[in-house]
Amino acid sequence: MSQGSLRASVVKLPVELAQDDSWRMESVLSKYENQITIFTEYLEEYPNTDELVWILGKQHLLKTEKSKLLSDISARLWFTYRRKFSPIGGTGPSSDAGWGCMLRCGQMMLAQALICRHLGRDWSWEKQKEQPKEYQRILQCFLDRKDCCYSIHQMAQMGVGEGKSIGEWFGPNTVAQVLKKLALFDEWNSLAVYVSMDNTVVIEDIKKMCRVLPLSADTPGDRPPDSLTASNESRGTSAYCPAWKPLLLIVPLRLGINQINPVYVDAFKECFKMPQSLGALGGKPNNAYYFIGFLGDELIFLDPHTTQTFVDTEENGTVNDQTFHCLQSPQRMNILNLDPSVALGFFCKEEKDFDNWCSLVQKEILKENLRMFELVQKHPSHWPPFIPPAKPEVTTTGAEFIDSNEQLEELDLEEDFEILSV
Repeated sequence: MSQGSLRASVVKLPVELAQDDSWRMESVLSKYENQITIFTEYLEEYPNTDELVWILGKQHLLKTEKSKLLSDISARLWFTYRRKFSPIGGTGPSSDAGWGCMLRCGQMMLAQALICRHLGRDWSWEKQKEQPKEYQRILQCFLDRKDCCYSIHQMAQMGVGEGKSIGEWFGPNTVAQVLKKLALFDEWNSLAVYVSMDNTVVIEDIKKMCRVLPLSADTPGDRPPDSLTASNESRGTSAYCPAWKPLLLIVPLRLGINQINPVYVDAFKECFKMPQSLGALGGKPNNAYYFIGFLGDELIFLDPHTTQTFVDTEENGTVNDQTFHCLQSPQRMNILNLDPSVALGFFCKEEKDFDNWCSLVQKEILKENLRMFELVQKHPSHWPPFIPPAKPEVTTTGAEFIDSNEQLEELDLEEDFEILSV
């Protein structure tokens, strides 16, 4: 079979699944599964060049560090379509093939944030090697079970509150809103998730959300006053000594009308160089990819469009992780072929990481005449007041939480992002 026909088979798979009856899905999946496996063996190798490759804030010299590069990429958690999991909502689909690709990309971005939070960006993965217990716990957050906080079940059902039916394709902004709401139920990782609005990141709002008092403080329920200054912190004389809640920052953008405007290309690539980078969600219409870096004008991405069988925890409580890492050379696409609807991701474990990110944005992004997004110090006066999100007063997690229509009304759809000037 030629590489071209293999590519055609992979592209046609989601369409056929979407049109097929649910009871016929298994046969369709098995029909294409072998072709997908063969296809990965024909992926084009990286060229022999002196150019640098950037992967999530780290650079690799392709000519001399190819094995190190591929090792770095294979360490990223890779989430793909799955089948044979318990039906979503009890009676819904038991596979996300054909509709769940953007959800899987959102999982990959979030998983990278959790890896950085617990293990660090320099953590590496090796096949058959025993990993830290934090790694196993991170992996279990994403298993395809309704009791896992970031499972396909939780994300699909929380998407109902964003106006998306179960089985409907999500865009980058919708996935970002879903992750923000599910994170409220995740006490172990304790992330602050900020999704920018109107292409604007507000420093004041992020610091208000991320600065929290240590549990040992006299008034643990209080937040430090807005007047808390950096000089007070550096002197250590303030009565308030705020801790920093690790920040997952997602910036949904529209970088053109029907295609990406070339004026944004350099700024977009600069984001992958930042040490806080979590990559980007995007792709092509109804075909989502998780972009993790670039080589020249080609974006490097992990592709969720492979259908694998559901994996659960084993008797010893661990997860066999062999299907959660991509061991093949990842795919690439020219940046100008990217759909203009994207979402950039960044992780700031400490406040100094966020301050550094702000400096990099001011230096590399805001220097452009036509800016990809804005970074402002103060909350815009014409916006509604910023209220840090808080966990709703319920004892259930997302999937059960949104079963209530009354509670769904409390999770109104956030304002969508605007189309940037082109």
